[in-house]
Amino acid sequence: MCGWCAKKNGGQAEQALGRSRGGFSTKVHIGVDALGNPLRLRLTGGQAHDITEADNLIEGLTFERLIADRGYDADPFRAKIAECGAEAVIPGRSNRRKKHTYDRHLYKERHLVECFINKIKHYRRIFVRYDKLASRYLGFLCFVSVLVWLK
Repeated sequence: MCGWCAKKNGGQAEQALGRSRGGFSTKVHIGVDALGNPLRLRLTGGQAHDITEADNLIEGLTFERLIADRGYDADPFRAKIAECGAEAVIPGRSNRRKKHTYDRHLYKERHLVECFINKIKHYRRIFVRYDKLASRYLGFLCFVSVLVWLK
């Protein structure tokens, strides 16, 4: 096979594929509203850290509070949330020198993201990723997200 044919659809990075502890996979970064309905979906390789897509998930949105897990605990991201005039409800990482306080009661609402993930995993095509191309996989994720919105 020639070099041109091998790169026709892009490499692993362009197709959101990467090696992580779980094997060769894709990571789906999800932003949901206060009711658990999806707002933004982003794809990266399985080895990518959560914070890499944090700015893209909140860009252009207005919100009073942002609830996220420890993977989003970074000073530049917290500063961006503060610039938006919102409160960051993010627990600090265990190795953080300067501990941040957060509302533990509000943090319990983060389960809405996990509930959305559980809803989309009912569709076998999502959790198996039959699609070779990231654009097709993201398209099907969007389709399933619309189905979740309509329920």
